Amino acid sequence: MSTVDILEFDRRALSNANRIVARVTDDQLEAPTPCADWDVRALLVHMAGNNNGWADAAEGKPPNAAVWAGADLGVDPVAEYGKSADRVAAAFAAEGILERMFEVHGFGSFPAPTAIGMHVIDYLVHGWDVAVAIGAGPGLDPELCAAVLRIGARWPRDAASIWGPGAPFGYRVAVSSDAPPDHRMLGFLGRSPSWPDLGRTQR
Repeated sequence: MSTVDILEFDRRALSNANRIVARVTDDQLEAPTPCADWDVRALLVHMAGNNNGWADAAEGKPPNAAVWAGADLGVDPVAEYGKSADRVAAAFAAEGILERMFEVHGFGSFPAPTAIGMHVIDYLVHGWDVAVAIGAGPGLDPELCAAVLRIGARWPRDAASIWGPGAPFGYRVAVSSDAPPDHRMLGFLGRSPSWPDLGRTQR
């Protein structure tokens, strides 16, 4: 994924997540999701908080754990998510954004293209999480899924900071090598493409 692509890919991933979150109704907020211990409400709070955290990072602010956690965002998580999505989109559209360094809470400092790539992955897969939780079409973009697989190929296979309990992604789920890109991406990130058949995963 080149720096030329990364902002467009992020717009596409965020737009799809926005489309899905906009469909969430009040009676779906307590529905289970593929994320361990999180219902839809908790997942939306996480997504809103992280959007605000990435916006802070894009603006050069130091990480604030409460912001990233989505503290006090649980009353109307759909509306809070919408505001956070608008905020991060505006932050990433700032002039010279790709020349900046981002401080990503819990992970350290990264060049903007790397940090924005992390956001692409997070919102692509969390869009899927919300979609399957509420029975909506996930609409995963095959080009983005293939890009995520290329990025992930560079990650260390056994890093506890990436995979397993307490990490962003669960242990990988076996998926056929000839499966479509979205299924291979989901399995790579610790999700069963046929959830909930194989249970729940990490965040």
